[in-house]
Amino acid sequence: MRAITPRLSSLSSKHVLQPAHHLQNLAPAATTLTSGNSRPFSVLNRPPPAYPGHVPLTRLERAALAVGSGVVSLIDPYRHDMIAALGEATASPYFISRLRRAMLSSATGRRILRDRPRITSQSLNLPYLRTLPQNTVGGTYVAWLDREGVSPDTRDAVRYIDDAECAYVMQRYRESHDFYHALTGLPVVREGEVALKAFEFANTLLPMTGLSLLALTTMKAAERGRFWSIYGPWAVRNGLRSDEVINVYWEEEMETDVDELRARLGIERPPDLRDIRKRERAEKKRLKEAAAAQAVAS
Repeated sequence: MRAITPRLSSLSSKHVLQPAHHLQNLAPAATTLTSGNSRPFSVLNRPPPAYPGHVPLTRLERAALAVGSGVVSLIDPYRHDMIAALGEATASPYFISRLRRAMLSSATGRRILRDRPRITSQSLNLPYLRTLPQNTVGGTYVAWLDREGVSPDTRDAVRYIDDAECAYVMQRYRESHDFYHALTGLPVVREGEVALKAFEFANTLLPMTGLSLLALTTMKAAERGRFWSIYGPWAVRNGLRSDEVINVYWEEEMETDVDELRARLGIERPPDLRDIRKRERAEKKRLKEAAAAQAVAS
């Protein structure tokens, strides 16, 4: 199993990129947060936004956002806006900077930071992807989108991360999430999301992905059992040993054989969760019908 400590190492100054000239919806308006005077940052003296949509927060506001969004996310795991807010509030300042350093340490990651592509239905050209063979990355991805009824256009924009480049890193992680689903085959049901979040936590160290495991307390006993026996060990094993998935330039991998990409990244596909759940429901139905027939016969 590959050690996780190399990911925590910092880079020398020669690796630092010059600020990009644009970021589409996250174009930087300033590189640092300054108030323009000597007064400290507060709710009454808020610095200007660093990029369009940016909301600078005090430490108290960030802590309140983390607690509030975390509670709401646990109660309603389909509140994607609260999950997004939790991710941003808990990623700064260290964890999102670590992910940025991971991108800077990779030639592909540096190209992604320089180009700053966005993942949308238009940028990916979904009609074209539907013409690709099913064993390609693009074919696997669009087939997963169609099967799960998901669109790449539903990801919230980053608002609460102060540094513009780190904000893009979070946006890239967020928009790449469905590719992780397609690569692993995990569905969007709660059980599948928790398994994927465990994988992401082992791979990215983002706190929100680890906190998402609290959703285990809301799952059925059989689902928790599958997580601890199958999907949890798979997530830790693959998340730790695989390459940093944030450094995949998905737009350039569409015609790549999906098994080749899995092998290159060091990711094994877990057992088909939808198939397991389907067989479990069929078995429950069979037992229920058998019990009913026995009751009638007696």
